[in-house]
Amino acid sequence: MNRRTAALGLAAALTVTSCGAQEAAAPAPPPRYEASLTVLEGGGHGPQLCTMVAESNPPQCGGPDVMGWDWSKVKHESLAGVKWGSYRVVGTWDGARLTLTEPPGEPVRAREDPAGEGGFASPCPKPAGGWRPVDPARATQETLEKAMSLAGTAEEFAGAWLDQSYLDPLLTPRETEKQGNDPKRLVLNLKFTGDLAGREKWIRGVWGGALCVSGAQRSQAELHEIQRQVEGEMGSGGLITASSSVTRNRVEVTSWLTSDDLRRRVEEKYGKDVVFFDDVLKPVA
Repeated sequence: MNRRTAALGLAAALTVTSCGAQEAAAPAPPPRYEASLTVLEGGGHGPQLCTMVAESNPPQCGGPDVMGWDWSKVKHESLAGVKWGSYRVVGTWDGARLTLTEPPGEPVRAREDPAGEGGFASPCPKPAGGWRPVDPARATQETLEKAMSLAGTAEEFAGAWLDQSYLDPLLTPRETEKQGNDPKRLVLNLKFTGDLAGREKWIRGVWGGALCVSGAQRSQAELHEIQRQVEGEMGSGGLITASSSVTRNRVEVTSWLTSDDLRRRVEEKYGKDVVFFDDVLKPVA
């Protein structure tokens, strides 16, 4: 083999190696996300994703733009220049809009969370003989309002709610509504940080109805301040709603898609499970 032949062979080998390296370094495709929601066009804007829809006629809503949408290829309703429908959408997300990567499909019904905010059952053990007033004369609407107002003045106050879950499930809706409005048939739930026994005795000076005083790690004022700061960090771009959960004693944020960086910073600042992020856009499995 002469020098020229050897040089050509080496050049060919380098070319193959170089091509292989380029193929290995090819960028991965962007992640895809899915959601089941309303898509609406009208009111001066194109197709947009909506989580909350005003029940007007036609409906109104707004959200991020969805790119690649074609109304001629999906079933939809229309009225007065507005087009809308419910769909499962799949696409890539650039932080402000969704670009479809496959045709829209039938929406997927979300599973109900059994431990959700709708679960307002009292966390205290049920007393012997069931929930009942200890002093019926002080189990009135007036004393109920006074007790809740008094509880709210404490720095340790972490929330209040009324429990009707023990009402007879066989009652008619009208009977349930009537009993549910009777303070003598309600359980007043109050959450505090710190000394619970002292707080229960304090509230008992006003309220004679059924009472459950339970503990919390964070006061309502602390949660509201955390909520305010998180809203400020997120801005208006991806934030949909934010609230302080009384029963879960945490801040709950609904957004289009929360970055891993924001999740990490929030956890480092406030602690684990203090802020719960619920993204509308979920990674495609």
